[in-house]
Amino acid sequence: MHQTPIEAPRQGAVPPDGERPSLLDRRKTALRLDIACAAVRLFTTRGIAATTGEHIAQEVGVSARTLWRHFPTKESCVLPLLAAGLDFAVDRLRHWPADVSLRDFFAETCREGELPAFTPAILDLIRMTSTEPALRAVWLQAHDDALPVLATLLAQRSTAGADTGTADDALRVTVHAATLNGALRAAVESFAHRYADRPDAADEELAACLDAALRAATEGLPY
Repeated sequence: MHQTPIEAPRQGAVPPDGERPSLLDRRKTALRLDIACAAVRLFTTRGIAATTGEHIAQEVGVSARTLWRHFPTKESCVLPLLAAGLDFAVDRLRHWPADVSLRDFFAETCREGELPAFTPAILDLIRMTSTEPALRAVWLQAHDDALPVLATLLAQRSTAGADTGTADDALRVTVHAATLNGALRAAVESFAHRYADRPDAADEELAACLDAALRAATEGLPY
């Protein structure tokens, strides 16, 4: 396993309502990221089975009681890191021009070099989600949490939005959101596994995986 120091992902953008998070909320977010980074370090160096919640708390310098207030299980401690890429995608989609296709928009994002950074340790974590059921559940939870947000963003672009159209219209938007969600997950998983031995792989390779996944999603089912 790589033992590269983990760089916390960029903090999320200001919420859609334009209100800056309170100081308490920012401190809470920072602590959750510290816990997540500590959990990944311990999982990749000690192994998941040999790591306890108490170990993670000691690594951060907080009490176990504080850690359990933020996360229900030791595996769930990594949720902020697993959700960071999705948070980035959701934030970018809020700035998606109406006259630009989905693939073109993400291609432009890639060309601008605005993709989130996936450190070797985080890629190790994503690879572990394919062999560790408890981590897999956390990874899928991150995507499940993002699904209604993606559906809302797509509905706002649709002439038959989920709030104003028929039940079939709402279902159509939900299927599109699930397709986009799955494409984002598949792209990151492919990147993590394809470049397991290439710690130098970065934006260009990730962009290629993302474009291939979005191309497959937008082509529809050929069966």
